[in-house]
Amino acid sequence: MRTSPGYASLFRTPEFTPLFLCSAAQTAAQTLGGLALGTLVFRATESPLLAAVSMFGPSLAQVVGATFLLSGSDRLPPRATLTGTALAFAAGTAVLALPGLPVAAVFAVVLVQGLVASLGGGARWGLLTEILSKERYPLGRSFFNMVSGLAQIGGYAAGGVLVAVLTPRAALLLAAVLYAGAALGLRLGLTDRPPRATGRPSVRATRRVNALLWSSPPRRRLFLALWVPNGLIVGCESLYVSYAPGAAGTLFACAALGMLAGDVTVGRLVPPGRRARLGVPLLLVLAGPYLLFFLRPPVPLAAVLVLVASAGFGASLVQQERLVALTPTELSGHALGLTSAGMLTAQGVSAALAGAVAQLTSPAVAMTAMAVASTAVTGMLARGLRAADARGDRRVENPVNRKRAGDAGTR
Repeated sequence: MRTSPGYASLFRTPEFTPLFLCSAAQTAAQTLGGLALGTLVFRATESPLLAAVSMFGPSLAQVVGATFLLSGSDRLPPRATLTGTALAFAAGTAVLALPGLPVAAVFAVVLVQGLVASLGGGARWGLLTEILSKERYPLGRSFFNMVSGLAQIGGYAAGGVLVAVLTPRAALLLAAVLYAGAALGLRLGLTDRPPRATGRPSVRATRRVNALLWSSPPRRRLFLALWVPNGLIVGCESLYVSYAPGAAGTLFACAALGMLAGDVTVGRLVPPGRRARLGVPLLLVLAGPYLLFFLRPPVPLAAVLVLVASAGFGASLVQQERLVALTPTELSGHALGLTSAGMLTAQGVSAALAGAVAQLTSPAVAMTAMAVASTAVTGMLARGLRAADARGDRRVENPVNRKRAGDAGTR
């Protein structure tokens, strides 16, 4: 009986190792810096809203980047793009560590980082489809998600210790060092590949390809399923600091551990034929445990609920696999960048919404409300997603759209 290749096979592919190691370093830096910044802002303002937005604020700028910058993810050299974004984050995080920095300046830096991230996400995942292939992308993305989960666990654990033992600013400086190390690793470890598509990046090209990708009903449903239900649950996560100020690192670590378990199970253990059927059930798992937060569970029980719920993030891998199959290769970076930008935008909006509700009620009530909304959106999308799964639709494009996609990628 033939078995599918495992994670070890990925390391025999040139450039995979440096790309995933540097991505893990950036994830650790993001989690470490986000927890430190959220704690710093909460201590200064005692506002759940501002603390949530400070942690997830870069996500709010993703919609701007997706509108104006995303064509660069396929039309700029990947190595230079990824190295430049890592250096930009290193510099911005170092600025956030400056003593006496006004809250308004903090949010200005955070929003600039979000603009930069919208370009880097598309470049990273588009490059992954080149280094591997569309067929091996789900396995590679599953491994990336697994490493991301481990990096988040380490980042939040280290962040909790550093914030408690030292200061939030010390944690921010360490995050800046991690970003700088990732930039160096990307510069030295990746080949100087040409862009996947010809033509200059422009606002017009970005908007044209966005419209093309959105025009396909199957892709449109996948984009919405990737963006909204998950984003609303990240709104719940943005309230960990205000829900349990002394144990936020524990809750974040449990969330990362649950996400890791879900990604490994879906990406490595579930056969591809069965994987497609898990998208909707996993989205329901993602929201379900948070419905119990209206009971204000103590931290140990809350940690268990968070752990179980976060396994539902494995739904994203199912939906990303289908999206890659439905997208022309020359637009893969743009499509995956749009996915990432939309997810992060939804997360930022949800964090702000959750913070506002918590400001008026309580973090527990706000987390329950976000879970109810996530469940409702999943219910509205479920029929279309299940119908597509039943058809097993793996078409890339019809002939007309394929020509349009090629034109969009070369102008």
